[in-house]
Amino acid sequence: MSTPAPRPSVLFVCVHNAGRSQMAAAFLTHLAGDKVEVRSAGSAPADTVNPAVVEAMKEVGVDISAETPKVLTVEAVQASDVVITMGCGDTCPVFPGKRYLDWQLDDPAGQGVASVRPIRDEIERRVRGLLTELDG
Repeated sequence: MSTPAPRPSVLFVCVHNAGRSQMAAAFLTHLAGDKVEVRSAGSAPADTVNPAVVEAMKEVGVDISAETPKVLTVEAVQASDVVITMGCGDTCPVFPGKRYLDWQLDDPAGQGVASVRPIRDEIERRVRGLLTELDG
């Protein structure tokens, strides 16, 4: 019997882990199910996920109201195959053999739901593209 290939793991990083990285992680979890291990974290995590982000995700049927921002650890980076920073100039420990991507995205902090929607839609588009690559 062949051993199943290990599932790829993806880490989404932004400073507060309250908006972009939460949306990206939620979309990847929603679309990939258990085919991909998904993490998100921030170098200076906020106390709560941005309420406008929670509301914008609810509009597309993804509930992230129970999520809490998590602190970025070296272990999380080491355990991930792909590390995606969200255009926030975050410094991430770099390890050989990892794939690093930087997605330049507007920051939803302090924005209302109407301003978060286009960010959410762009994140979903990029996550779908990533998933296609991971499946490849």
